[in-house]
Amino acid sequence: MRLPLIKHTVEFIQTHDEDWVNETIELLEHISEAKGIKDEELEVIGELISNMFGAIEVNKDIKAGKPQKEALNDFMKRVVGTIS
Repeated sequence: MRLPLIKHTVEFIQTHDEDWVNETIELLEHISEAKGIKDEELEVIGELISNMFGAIEVNKDIKAGKPQKEALNDFMKRVVGTIS
């Protein structure tokens, strides 16, 4: 997960709409099922999808009243906590 990418995607959600990101996730999932796709390409697609889901989670916290910086930091703490 890349915090700058998540932050940038959160800004996109706030400017546009979360549905755009959800539809992009669906498209990337569909592309990942294409014949002949390489492992490296799947890794990139998976990373993008993970960051987009992270941005959606952060945006939910922001909508609930958390400041953006705190929402981002809390999300990253949860991610690091699940990896450890």
